[in-house]
Amino acid sequence: MSPFPITITDDVQALIAFFIENGLEFDEDEAYGDDEIVRCWRADADGRLVGACVLAKREGRFICDGIATDASVRGARLGERLLEALVAEVRARGGAEVFLVARAPGFFAKYGFNAVAREDAPGFFECFSCPQYGVSCHPEVMELRLGHA
Repeated sequence: MSPFPITITDDVQALIAFFIENGLEFDEDEAYGDDEIVRCWRADADGRLVGACVLAKREGRFICDGIATDASVRGARLGERLLEALVAEVRARGGAEVFLVARAPGFFAKYGFNAVAREDAPGFFECFSCPQYGVSCHPEVMELRLGHA
C-alpha cells in the first residue's frame, strides 16, 4: 500500500486552503463559483494533507481546477497518481479532453498535455486578463486529448 493513500473528499475548503499554502492562486470568495465540482481527491500522510486534486466542469468542459503536492512529498510520484485519478474519472464520464492552467507545464507535458495557443484556449480561463500574466506569472493553458477505446 502507498504511504500516501488517495481518497475522495467533499471538503473543498480544506483543499482550497492547501492549494493556497502550496502556491496556487485562488480568490477564496470566487473559488469554484462558476464551476461544477465533479470530484475531489486528497492524499494524507500521518494525518496531514499532502496532496490534492480537483476535477471540475466549466462551460461543459472538464478542467483540472487545482492539483498540488506538499514540498515534503515531491518526488514520490503523488502528483502523477492524483493526475491519473483525475484522467481516469474524465474517461469514465466519457470526456474527450481535460484542460488546465499550468504553472509547471513541464510536469503536465510528461503526461501528454500540450500547450494551447492563447487564441485557441477556452475563454473561461481568467489568466489572460490578469495584469500579472506574462509579467510575473507565466502559466500555460494546456490540454490532454483522450482517445477512447
